Amino acid sequence: MKMSNFTTATEFLLMGFSDVRELQIFYSFLLFLIYCAGLMGNLLIVIITTFDRRLHTPMYFFLRNLSMVDACYISITVPQASVNSLVNNRIISVTGCAAQVFLMIFLAYVELTLLTVMARDCYVAICHPLHYPVIMSPRVCMQMTLTCLITGFMYAAFHTGYTFRLSFCHSNVVHQFFCDIPSLLRISCSDTFSNKLSLIVSDVVIGAGCYAFITASYVHIFSTVLKFPVKEDQKKAFSTCIPHITVVSLFIFSTCFVYLQPPSESESLKDIILSVFHTTIPPFLNPIIYSLRNKQIKDAMGTLMKSTIFIKK
Repeated sequence: MKMSNFTTATEFLLMGFSDVRELQIFYSFLLFLIYCAGLMGNLLIVIITTFDRRLHTPMYFFLRNLSMVDACYISITVPQASVNSLVNNRIISVTGCAAQVFLMIFLAYVELTLLTVMARDCYVAICHPLHYPVIMSPRVCMQMTLTCLITGFMYAAFHTGYTFRLSFCHSNVVHQFFCDIPSLLRISCSDTFSNKLSLIVSDVVIGAGCYAFITASYVHIFSTVLKFPVKEDQKKAFSTCIPHITVVSLFIFSTCFVYLQPPSESESLKDIILSVFHTTIPPFLNPIIYSLRNKQIKDAMGTLMKSTIFIKK
């Protein structure tokens, strides 16, 4: 839909999952099932780490926060996109689009910084175990989490406001099944050079900084673990670190794979598939990864199931 002046318009049009009605319904139900599984998995992690006193440690405090972020992250785009496909309605208001952009940026930022903080927690626990209670005290953990939230709010507010100051007159069709900044910049008739530059610089600084910190932390961790004289201690340390490394890799590489693709001016099925992967798969797999690789989580889950069965009886 071409428009001569879109500055006063109140809505955008999002892309559908398919032009074929039957496929559109199938993809909607499939995504909704993945959403439900991911949401329940993350909420289960939150419940387990909240009510099991054995898991009231900094590591599981951050894991609980990460699961809450993942539950919110997957809820921003998938339910609305699935419902829109089922009722064949692709309209989203400018206000709704801005809210979606803000929340996506905010939660992605918080997730990345939380994963970075979790790498530090793992580093301190393994490399400085005697000082761990002091360095990672409850007060420090709360301060780190609040820092992630406050800086994430400022980061998301800046990029959202800087994007929606633009005029959109080339088209009101967003080539994505949710609102994101790259898709919006493509349909703006304003000069978007400063937007693209600020987005690239901030993403590189924050993303590369967090990735470098995480990498450096695990270099020190592995060098320390390999010096452990007892193989059982090495195995225990690796079992603690491997889930976090897997989650970090999944999140960072899926993000890079989506946003470092060459820009496309037209609708692309590949862009939709990549975006679906990026927005649904990491939040869906994170609880599974932690549940399968973490013995304490599995034990706590077993205890919860036994207590639930006992209450029912």
